Amino acid sequence: MTKVKQPAPLETYTLLKTALSLFKKSPADLAEDELKRAKLQALNEFNIENRVLNAPEAAAVFITEQELQLAFQEIRDRYDDEDAFFSDLKKNQLNKASLQVALQRECRVNTVLELIATRAPEISDVDCAIYYHLHAEQFNLPERREVCHIFVSINPDYPENTYEMALMRAEEIAEKLHKKPHKFAELALRHSECPTALQGGVLGTVARGKLYPELDPVLFRLKPGQVSEVVKSEIGFHVLLCKSIQKAETLSLIKATPKIRQLMQKRAKRIYQRAWLASLPNIDGDSRL
Repeated sequence: MTKVKQPAPLETYTLLKTALSLFKKSPADLAEDELKRAKLQALNEFNIENRVLNAPEAAAVFITEQELQLAFQEIRDRYDDEDAFFSDLKKNQLNKASLQVALQRECRVNTVLELIATRAPEISDVDCAIYYHLHAEQFNLPERREVCHIFVSINPDYPENTYEMALMRAEEIAEKLHKKPHKFAELALRHSECPTALQGGVLGTVARGKLYPELDPVLFRLKPGQVSEVVKSEIGFHVLLCKSIQKAETLSLIKATPKIRQLMQKRAKRIYQRAWLASLPNIDGDSRL
């Protein structure tokens, strides 16, 4: 009887990463067509990694024990406990040792690619100015408002969240805040049913059209520091606080340049990496998943 070749740990890890990236599932949980697609992509990625690690630039790259442990711990921290972690490793034909080997390889590949990216040409002020004038619409910023909210849901399954009770609770909160708006964060922590309650109800800085349609016009009528009346949306009742207003503006070239340079430099690095990868020779005997 011919034995079926089992994937090596490095290949197993690559397939696992690919399956999670494509389908948010482990290889064992994939349908036949999904597994086929994952294997093809994993094979391609694995072979590209082989070419990277066989390039002259990789010879001088070493991964320290500290770097390896940080990478290992980052994965370990995704699990609630050790048993769940090692159980999942076993399910995916891995263990602590094989995972560390795979992570060391992954770290080396990433370090080589980062090294190559440093060779990309620097973006000049002239490059930034050309981008600015060709994409002027990107630098016209609309009016934005820094907003917090307190949310009370409507759920007839709970006596305190029936329509009437939820409205009453929201109105009581709004009444208190109209007298003492400085207590917004405190009342949000105590009463809001939104996860933002832990941050004092902060939703962030938003432009028009980013909130529920019922909330948007209310927010953009408020003055800085003003608290709204109760507003009903499709999910429940809200009390809004407008913390500050950022007027519409057009960013100047001077203000826009740092972001433009960051964007263009990142793009230049990707292009340089792709060109370098394309220049690498194929390796005979590439592994097969």
